[in-house]
Amino acid sequence: MSTTEFIIGLFCRVDEVVGDVPKHAQAKLYPSEVVTLALLFALKGVGPRAFYRWLSRDYRDLFPKLPERTRLFRLFATHREWADFFLADATTLGVADSYGIELLHPMREGRSEQQIGRKGKSNHRWIVGGKLAYLVNQMGLVVAWDCAAGNAHDTVFRELIADFQDEMVVLTDTGFHGKVGDPPNMKPCKRGTWNVRMVVECILSMLTTVCHFKHVSHRTWPQFMARLAFTMAMFNVLVLWDGLNVDGDGVIHLSIAPFNL
Repeated sequence: MSTTEFIIGLFCRVDEVVGDVPKHAQAKLYPSEVVTLALLFALKGVGPRAFYRWLSRDYRDLFPKLPERTRLFRLFATHREWADFFLADATTLGVADSYGIELLHPMREGRSEQQIGRKGKSNHRWIVGGKLAYLVNQMGLVVAWDCAAGNAHDTVFRELIADFQDEMVVLTDTGFHGKVGDPPNMKPCKRGTWNVRMVVECILSMLTTVCHFKHVSHRTWPQFMARLAFTMAMFNVLVLWDGLNVDGDGVIHLSIAPFNL
């Protein structure tokens, strides 16, 4: 499948979901086009300038009314709620985890008053950035997500889990556990137990390798939030591209590597 065929196929899948969203009278792009471009940006995994050069140079014929770069990325931030259409339904069992995303090299911390990232630890190393918390169902699809500054403790994301206390039992690592305030549906798991939690590590590995999600270059919080929202949506769309891959033992194999741009 060529990149052009992939973009057309992605647009068709997006249009099936958001095709009924009305287009503003003064807008150049339809909602389906905006979401398709945002998902491509999340998948490409490069900075806004590099993505726009690639898109306008090679695929402008697919988006003849492509707006100017800064206007395009303002559209992503303004309409990031459209990404919620692609979140999955809750199941009886779920898994939650957090993921540190570097916005700035630690050596450059504090040089700008407009810095949005905060210094915290991720994978045993210091980063200056944000932290994503996400909840997946038993099929490995993203159900919900939240974010905070990089110095936030995992316990701040317990409200995300509590929102599903009537629907899901959520497995987490012990970082989400506190002396008080744990949601009734949260089950902290010690290292080496409940290997089903490895599904979140698989997802993080794919996002890091394919989408270069560990390092992003956004300088405003709305743009950062939009990147997170459309990355979560993009993952669900690609995993379900040809239906879930289930082997004879009932194990679901997740992969987005074939769509690497």
